[in-house]
Amino acid sequence: MYSELFDAIGRGAGGWVVGWARAALAGVISGDRAVAAVRHPLGFVCVPVYRGGDDGVCVHLWEPARGLAPPTTSPTHCHSWDLLSWVLVGGLLNQAIRVEESAAPTHRVFQVRSDAEGDTIEATDRLVRAHVAATTEHRAGESYTLTAGIFHETVIPDSERIVATVALGSSRPGAADLSLGGLHTADHRVVRQQCSRTETIAVATTVLAAIADDRVPG
Repeated sequence: MYSELFDAIGRGAGGWVVGWARAALAGVISGDRAVAAVRHPLGFVCVPVYRGGDDGVCVHLWEPARGLAPPTTSPTHCHSWDLLSWVLVGGLLNQAIRVEESAAPTHRVFQVRSDAEGDTIEATDRLVRAHVAATTEHRAGESYTLTAGIFHETVIPDSERIVATVALGSSRPGAADLSLGGLHTADHRVVRQQCSRTETIAVATTVLAAIADDRVPG
């Protein structure tokens, strides 16, 4: 599944990717794919469709009306895995963040250690200043990539009522999940909230309806 999607996105085969998403989400609704959506601390709902070794495929849904809690550190983070994403619905901004050591820091770097129940967020000694180095916009029918180790932030414009993507991740050995937080924020634990079966079906249904709705921006 991962390699097929990777190749399809690489050649810009949007119809194939959307068709895959429809089939995958229909499987979630019917129960053929026994998965549960998860409320992610970065403000979206994740449907983990596939996991095989170091590779994974998820469908991500941002919907402001769901009112997810803000992160305990900041939205600026970097992955331990390479990201390839295809925008299904709406549009988003991907901001590359430059992080530099500074005598007048604005943030502390935290390491995020994830497990099945949530994330342990550990303060490091690294104090930095951060600023936006580049911003790119990506709309439905477009893809974007992000290499492991690059700090970034996903911004959903206020004009978007719903944004959905297919996200492919491939873990990179030796890389770490990091986040920027307050200078005096202590170590803490964040429990990821797993959605019920009813909620998972609702998320899958929302994305399916949005894909078919020509009125949705993008």
